[in-house]
Amino acid sequence: MGTFRSSTVIETKGEGDMVDVTALVEKAVTDSGLMQGAALVFVPHSTAAIVMLENEPGLRDDIASALERNFPKELKYQHHLRWGDGNGHSHVRSTFLGASVTLPFDQGRLERGQWQQVALLELDVRGRQRDLIVQVLGE
Repeated sequence: MGTFRSSTVIETKGEGDMVDVTALVEKAVTDSGLMQGAALVFVPHSTAAIVMLENEPGLRDDIASALERNFPKELKYQHHLRWGDGNGHSHVRSTFLGASVTLPFDQGRLERGQWQQVALLELDVRGRQRDLIVQVLGE
């Protein structure tokens, strides 16, 4: 069993930004030299998320609308009341979406559906530099 780790910084534009990181994950798997295993994609931030999605404009709009319906910005969030940073909804959204996904790979290639991409979602109220970690485990 072998491991490989890659890390990169992603610059986001602000709330609602969706960055397709699929190519970075595929590169990590290729660079690992491993043929079969799993790739864990992780963002170590509490106001960002890693998701699998079909990266097309209609769905991006649908996701933004769904997040607003389920976790509205205008609610009174205790985090915002305590810190005054206006991003309580960002923390709650991140908690429900999650900070990681794991994908299998075989013959050195990710196994994912034809329309599935890995994306980093910026949920904070302003752009940030986000660390993206890909940990590859396999043989």
